[in-house]
Amino acid sequence: MTGTLKGAALGAVALTAALVARSPAQAGGAEPNGAALYGRCAACHTATGAGVPGAYPPLGVDFRTLAARNEGRRYIALAVIKGLSGPITVEGKAFRGVMPAQSGLDDAAIAAVLNHVGTTITKAGPAFRRFTPAEIGTIRAGGAALSSADVARLHAGAGGK
Repeated sequence: MTGTLKGAALGAVALTAALVARSPAQAGGAEPNGAALYGRCAACHTATGAGVPGAYPPLGVDFRTLAARNEGRRYIALAVIKGLSGPITVEGKAFRGVMPAQSGLDDAAIAAVLNHVGTTITKAGPAFRRFTPAEIGTIRAGGAALSSADVARLHAGAGGK
């Protein structure tokens, strides 16, 4: 990893750690605000989901393609739950970096942020089917033994492009 990418990855980790606290909506028992939670994702993937070339992948057609298949939905949820480390290819471009686990998010918050990405950030690709907190809980339990490197390896087999 180059010094610039390593510095960016470390900055993302620090920013994520600062953002791990639960949102006020979650603390009050209300449905989590996916748009507000996406702020932690936007630090790397940008507000529009375009990503940063060579550093952080875009959240576009690849996201929608993955979300259309059960294996892809599992991968997307585990990427948030467990993080990623290692190479993935998105939209024909290789990315080799680190995405920290978002361990401070419960199942409802993860569903909310993924639904925000699938309905507001990404518009291209297959029709989007919303995630539910129950689905995220099932995926979390089934992936408990996986590492962030294991999750990165799931990308290609899940239908990532």
